Amino acid sequence: MKKLFVVVILFLGIAVVAISFSELETIMLTLRKAHLTFFILAIIVQLLWFITTARMYQSIFHLLGVDESTWTLSRIATAANFINVVAPTAGVGGIALFASEARRRGHPAGKVTVAAALFLLLDQTAFLCILALGLIILARRNDLDAGEISASIFLLGIALSYAFVLYLGYRSEEKLGKLLAAAARGINRIVRIFRKHEYLSEARAHEFAHEVSEGFSGLTEKPSSLIRPILWGILDKVLLMCILMFSFLSFEVPFTAGTIIAGFSIAYLFLIVSPTPSGIGIVEGLMPIALTSLNVDWSQAVLITLTYRTVTFWVPFGIGAWAFRSLHTGGEEPSAIDHA
Repeated sequence: MKKLFVVVILFLGIAVVAISFSELETIMLTLRKAHLTFFILAIIVQLLWFITTARMYQSIFHLLGVDESTWTLSRIATAANFINVVAPTAGVGGIALFASEARRRGHPAGKVTVAAALFLLLDQTAFLCILALGLIILARRNDLDAGEISASIFLLGIALSYAFVLYLGYRSEEKLGKLLAAAARGINRIVRIFRKHEYLSEARAHEFAHEVSEGFSGLTEKPSSLIRPILWGILDKVLLMCILMFSFLSFEVPFTAGTIIAGFSIAYLFLIVSPTPSGIGIVEGLMPIALTSLNVDWSQAVLITLTYRTVTFWVPFGIGAWAFRSLHTGGEEPSAIDHA
């Protein structure tokens, strides 16, 4: 709850700073043009986003020989998103939730761990496709600066690191275990400056390497089969761009396709590389600036940003809290173990 309180304060703080008294009159005029219909449509698209995310997970699970329903995967994915916000650990918390649910439902934990890790990699790969288009648009408008280029390179580095770790786990459990253990030792040396106890367990690093290697053991599909989940990932991003479009329409703000693609690319880029969970505070501060550089009025950019973030952050956060609770109170019976 303390972390949630900090998140709320950050969000409100950015809103208060952005909505200055000098812009209040313009904001009130923009609000008078607001159309609730488009806001509702944005929420409906967000609900569809939950389904496409589940289908992406389902296609990855299928590659590893695990079958699970779209509804169940949607609930787990939404709950994992909630966990990653309230206990930010660079996506590790969400992976741990998937592994826990796998054991409870009778699925091999190793395969589900690999599936969750593959999801992070392929989701970033899908976004990199959108980001490349967004950067081209910004470059053509002479709006591409060093910050956006640096963040893009950083994101590419993260994706390549994920890919290297998964490839190493696919090829050699021993090498992955040594790599992760060495990384854990390095982090522990740094952490010991501030605390006496070890922050990461080297034994757990070897266990994780074993889970990853075990998860890949049933992989029989061709590498080209990864295209399907990437396409689902791209569809995910298209739906989020539709939400941004409805945010523009809600306040009768004119836009072009380039404005939507470039604005979304910058917002989502800093959401991923942000040190705060789901980019809270960072996206709210940078997205209006990005939209303003794309010839959107500042006050309108602020309202569009707050509307977009309400739908894409707070709605999933609330539903994720419900999903996390329902996973352990629904009285579900574990499904049969899939030996494929």
